Amino acid sequence: MKKKVEQAQKYLQEKQLDGWLLYDFHKNNELAHRFLEIPAAKMTTRRFFYWIPAKGTPVRIVHAIEAGVLDAWPGEKRVFSSWQSLEKEVRSVLKGSKRIAMEYSKVDAGTVDLVRSFGVEVVSSADFLLYFTSVLTEEQMGSQRRAATALSEIVEGVWAFVRKTVTEQDVQAYILKEFEKRGLVTDAPPIVAVNAHSADPHFSVSSTPIRKGDFLLIDLWAKEKGENSVFGDITRVAVVDTKATAKQEEIFQIVRKAQKAGFALVKDRMGAKKPLQGWEVDEAVRSVIRKAGYGEFFIHRTGHNIGVELHGSGTHMDNLETHEVRPIVPMTCFSVEPGIYLPGQFGVRLESDVLIHRDGRVEITGGEMDQLICLLKGL
Repeated sequence: MKKKVEQAQKYLQEKQLDGWLLYDFHKNNELAHRFLEIPAAKMTTRRFFYWIPAKGTPVRIVHAIEAGVLDAWPGEKRVFSSWQSLEKEVRSVLKGSKRIAMEYSKVDAGTVDLVRSFGVEVVSSADFLLYFTSVLTEEQMGSQRRAATALSEIVEGVWAFVRKTVTEQDVQAYILKEFEKRGLVTDAPPIVAVNAHSADPHFSVSSTPIRKGDFLLIDLWAKEKGENSVFGDITRVAVVDTKATAKQEEIFQIVRKAQKAGFALVKDRMGAKKPLQGWEVDEAVRSVIRKAGYGEFFIHRTGHNIGVELHGSGTHMDNLETHEVRPIVPMTCFSVEPGIYLPGQFGVRLESDVLIHRDGRVEITGGEMDQLICLLKGL
């Protein structure tokens, strides 16, 4: 605990911040819980603050009913019960501070307003929080690799299964059964989408039969059982025919070229030990699709951070929905999943995962797809 506080203080000094005020009420700030390593089963129904000054001794501000919630952490302990005493303690620890960090997107506006009322500027902790909440252990990296490999193997089984007369629902059920066999868990069923359904990035599933000549998109994600396991997340496409149409092949090749551009940028920067921000990966990928004339049909970010949650709290590959300026750092995982979605026709999305090793080595997990699969070819 002491080491984490010292590391946080180092980041605060680098960012020229006076401190970091971690806060939670009713587990609304899961990032604070993760940093503070509070067990998921721990009852936390009252407000608490943990103040880490850039220099000096931390302070724990806890409610009398749950006075021991932060006892594992270093620093002075201050107990409150009334709202007046809470405000008094928060005002006291912030005295002399001008600029502090909080989990800006997680803390309620009333609490932020309270802190500001003490003459303090509040900025986001996102730039350094990712080092504590998104960095994986070697064991977690291994779990991610195994999950992504299992997903790739399951997709190979899907291709054989689809050669029978089945529906989207049948394929989804097949995948979920495979998850169960392999001891994998997921937070939502996989996407199985044929033809125009595949042009909807978040289409789920229907009773639509899959027939010869159909275009098929499969997006599946899962992880091993266990509190600290990490998700694998891949998307693959195929044509239920002996040959793809010229349009299908064109779109596939553009998306694949875009994905490879993203991988190349990550490998080049990581290999050269040069900084790389999430928006830059998105732009490298998106520019390929834009130059091919399909920019308006790439309607989501290029990728997302992956951790114990499918969409983690770390750096995303995004310059569309947000301008992601957080860096890509070692021992983290993220997806690269460009797509082109043609309404009423079909959509191509190719998704693989990226692990950044401690030394900057880049590993792509879940495999890659260089050719559009034609499921009936050679049969």
